[in-house]
Amino acid sequence: MKGSLLLAAVSLCGLALAKSNRPAPHRLQARDVDPTELYPGHNISVPIDHFHNETKYVPHTNASFNLRYFFDASHYKPGGPVIILQSGEADATERLPYLQKGILAELVNATNGIGVVLEHRYYGTSFPTANLTTKSLRFLTTEQALADQAYFAQHIVFPGLEHMNLTAPNVPYIVYGGSYAGGFAAFTRKLYPNLYFGAISSSGVTEAIYDYWQYYEPIREYGPPACIAAQTKLINVVDNILMKNDSATVQQLKSGFGLETLTYNDDFANLVSYGISGWQSRNWDPAVNDPSFSYYCGNISSTKVLWPSTSAMASTASSLIEAGGWGNETATLTNSFLNMMAWTNDSYGVSSCDGPLNSCYDNHNASAEMYTDKSIDNYNALSWAYQYCTQWGYLQTGSGVPKSELPLISRLLTLEYESLVCRLAFNITSPPDVQAINKYGGYNISYPRLAFIGGEADPWRPVTPLATLTVPDQLNRTSNASEPVILIAGAVHHWDENGLFPNETTSTLPPAPVAQAQKQEVSIVKEWLTQWK
Repeated sequence: MKGSLLLAAVSLCGLALAKSNRPAPHRLQARDVDPTELYPGHNISVPIDHFHNETKYVPHTNASFNLRYFFDASHYKPGGPVIILQSGEADATERLPYLQKGILAELVNATNGIGVVLEHRYYGTSFPTANLTTKSLRFLTTEQALADQAYFAQHIVFPGLEHMNLTAPNVPYIVYGGSYAGGFAAFTRKLYPNLYFGAISSSGVTEAIYDYWQYYEPIREYGPPACIAAQTKLINVVDNILMKNDSATVQQLKSGFGLETLTYNDDFANLVSYGISGWQSRNWDPAVNDPSFSYYCGNISSTKVLWPSTSAMASTASSLIEAGGWGNETATLTNSFLNMMAWTNDSYGVSSCDGPLNSCYDNHNASAEMYTDKSIDNYNALSWAYQYCTQWGYLQTGSGVPKSELPLISRLLTLEYESLVCRLAFNITSPPDVQAINKYGGYNISYPRLAFIGGEADPWRPVTPLATLTVPDQLNRTSNASEPVILIAGAVHHWDENGLFPNETTSTLPPAPVAQAQKQEVSIVKEWLTQWK
């Protein structure tokens, strides 16, 4: 999911239009072709409303909509499986590289299967409604989307393969998903076991939580110690000043960051907290990796001033550190604080905002376009927000961190603040119905031929079946033949999903734990297929 710049809640997970004509199979091996050129988009007509007996979908409809998918049949041989990669909360074209050289490509190549990237309703081009008003979004539930996936398996006719019956349960269907889609894959296997023969849940979030303060705890545990130590102390300096609410000192603090015209203190705290959130976007592949976390940590853990223009502010930084309760460490924290100020100003200051700062970063403004634009073009701002406001939660707060710990983000980032989008965009004032998700099993979800893959240092690990934080020991998973478990050492968020072309290497790739996990997943699926009757 992507992180929102405006709200600290980090999304679980990524855009081009495909042509409508079907490519010749031999083109699929081209290594230098944009995958949107290789895999044209197709649509299957799917019911908007699968559940006419449930009142939450009133008024009901008998209409259908086009659900987009992409596929590669170049490896297919009769008897092979259909392997679906659920794209989750993103435009499905973002997942097309995995058909080309990721886990999906590896699986279909090893099993003579058909690879499919299936789009989720209300993302990309797969919209059941003409707009994204709260009323129109009532059909955006995980339950409805799971039913879409079941319908796809029962009704699909692949272009060019019309002469073959490739629907479930006539052929084995395997589903893979990462992150939200990982939880989705696990739910699919449990809810529709007669249609989906197996599932791989990578970094699969299966336990919905409203106040997900634990998001930052794996970063605390696995992040660079010097960076984590600096972050917690500097955020505490910021919090202590903001919470004392001395207007002169608060203004001096905001000015130090170049954010003096930002009205709300919690909006300011949000921006100051944001650098540490880049941890989730780290990846083993330099082409996929976002280096912002490393840049940020390099700034705040440096003992030298890295931005010469801030040297004149040393006395101001020291006085702010003292006002924030860390006066006994001004000698070691001043340069870190100066670098934090400069990095934040460079990233989010006036040069990064086309207009007044409030026009870019004021989350309290009910008339802001991100809240008021209900066109489907604004789905990046609204679709996942609606899902976490209504069912999933996952508001990453600083206020929820126990008082015995210093948080990595500001304590001003409360449930009240993080849920502003729920109230202002959708007029939702009650907490999400997390039981609508947790009824599928939560931490304890279990089913034969359901594999769980996870990154050791994944900030979403605390809400997956591989959780070790705030979860009783008896819930921690052990691997067995029926439900394999792979914990990838040092990995972050679904690092097994992207991959390389055969014989492709770089100076740092591939990391052994990722490569081994991908080989194990191929072996797992091949073993499952020996059980197909």
